[in-house]
Amino acid sequence: MSGILYICGTPIGNLEDITLRQLRIFKEVDLIAAEDTRHTIKLLNYYEIKCPLTSYHEFNKKDKGNEIIKKLLAGKNIALVTDAGMPAISDPGEDIIKLCYDNNILVTTVPGPTAIISALVLSGISSRHYVFEGFLSQNKKDLKESLKRIGEEKRTIVLYESPHRLIKTLEVLKQVLNEDRKLSVIRELTKKHEEVLIFTIEEAILYYKDANPRGEFVLVIEGKQSTSSYEWENLSIESHVNSYIKLGNTKKEAIKLVAKERNIGKRYVYDQVMIK
Repeated sequence: MSGILYICGTPIGNLEDITLRQLRIFKEVDLIAAEDTRHTIKLLNYYEIKCPLTSYHEFNKKDKGNEIIKKLLAGKNIALVTDAGMPAISDPGEDIIKLCYDNNILVTTVPGPTAIISALVLSGISSRHYVFEGFLSQNKKDLKESLKRIGEEKRTIVLYESPHRLIKTLEVLKQVLNEDRKLSVIRELTKKHEEVLIFTIEEAILYYKDANPRGEFVLVIEGKQSTSSYEWENLSIESHVNSYIKLGNTKKEAIKLVAKERNIGKRYVYDQVMIK
């Protein structure tokens, strides 16, 4: 019988953010496949766990992936980890998972922290509906195209970004959106210097031109709020308000947006909604 591949989420900063099950699996598996063994050994040493390690990352995933599959087919149980968070999210873990399914190898998950959800709930921006875009392309043309598409997204958008690309991404974002959206910049999640700053995009650009960006960043961007007239002209005022509430706005925010779009008084919109 083949072994099991355990997809293990590891702490994204604070080493105490780990489950009892996670620790047990690390002690029981035959091998841990890690993005960077030097990083993972620190976690294992912290909990006094001894287990063989092998590297599995973007640059060796083809050859090493085949090696891991052979070990699993031979009956070895293997834990897959990334440097931080859940493997397979903006990570080559998705490739080894596909290989396992192609070879009828059992795959299961040992849930752990993930920066996407942690940043979203800290952001102060609607978390009811959201879309995750990960790391954007470094190619200027592709970056611009991605951000144009994102600009039409009505759901909250979550991005990962590195410190040396942060200002460039913000500047292109402002250029293609043609509007100054609300944005939450979350830095160093769960670490000593964790920081959550809420800006408009313009304010963020000005801030980080003075403050040298450091650490790992997650950007949470407000979705497109406006709707064109053809989308709401056949809606009642109550339905129009409800459409904004479904996008994650409070009733007060929705009433304000509808009044602005219809060019009518907020009090009138309020009365139409509350009379029901």
